[in-house]
Amino acid sequence: MELQISGVLGFLIFIADIWAILNIVQSKESSTTKLLWIVLILFLPVFGLAIWWFTGPREPH
Repeated sequence: MELQISGVLGFLIFIADIWAILNIVQSKESSTTKLLWIVLILFLPVFGLAIWWFTGPREPH
């Protein structure tokens, strides 16, 4: 049972990371900034995603 929960949680984190990377690629930031955000998310999937969520580039509404 515990293995299933961790597998589902891992899959959800993977999907969230892919979503964040796609948003980064589509943003209007410089290539260097995009690369730094993507590297952060790839090397620290949970923490990188959280940092990007709270401090990452925002598109004006």
